[in-house]
Amino acid sequence: MSKEDLRNNDMMARLMDALEKHQDIGHYGRLVFTMIGRHFLDDDELVELLKCCPNFDERQARGLVQQVKQRDYNPPRPQKIREWQRQQGFEICPTNDPDGCNVYRNLKFPDGIYENINEYHEEKAEAEQEQQQMFQ
Repeated sequence: MSKEDLRNNDMMARLMDALEKHQDIGHYGRLVFTMIGRHFLDDDELVELLKCCPNFDERQARGLVQQVKQRDYNPPRPQKIREWQRQQGFEICPTNDPDGCNVYRNLKFPDGIYENINEYHEEKAEAEQEQQQMFQ
């Protein structure tokens, strides 16, 4: 997987273009870029791009990459990206298209990501069912 693979998604292409132009993509832009980019780029490539963000040095970039990897964050859902976008100046999503932030639409992630998501939804459904049974 590579940078070119990431460019298949308009949002990720937008973030990469902004970084390559040394624009500030904001805290959540960096977080989104790292959560998704780590599945396509090696750590050094990711750090090189992140440190293009003004006032974000190599130490901070490596720290962010390490944090995201340690916590094994899944790529965020479009709703979460839009929520984060409202909290900063840089627009992460390139359009108002509901699929504009949907990285699952046109990026292929490792199978483990899809398994984690399915497991999460199964656990959530079980918890909701148990809670409903408690109130019946």
